[in-house]
Amino acid sequence: MPDASSRPFPYQCRAAAYPFHEVHSIPLGPHDTTNPHLALHWLQERTRHITDHLDTAYARPGVHWLTDEAEHERALARMATGTGYQLTLYDDSTRYVLAAYPPGATS
Repeated sequence: MPDASSRPFPYQCRAAAYPFHEVHSIPLGPHDTTNPHLALHWLQERTRHITDHLDTAYARPGVHWLTDEAEHERALARMATGTGYQLTLYDDSTRYVLAAYPPGATS
């Protein structure tokens, strides 16, 4: 049986909303891709989509993250060395978690 790293799309990208008053999360579009650069691109796209729907004050951390090149490099380095990367955003009623995990990722 082939290991996870030999799959054509080994990087798993996930986004979910966790409403504070609900028991279950709401998936916001899973995506699998081939490398950490494409995984980062997906994280940026989903962050942009989420921040576009948040009030300005709640969107600010995500908007900052979108322009934080040093953090993007850190995310790429983590994924390239087998560690997952996660970004969490909030508004007054929901927690949004975006994550990208390489094959065999550790937390």
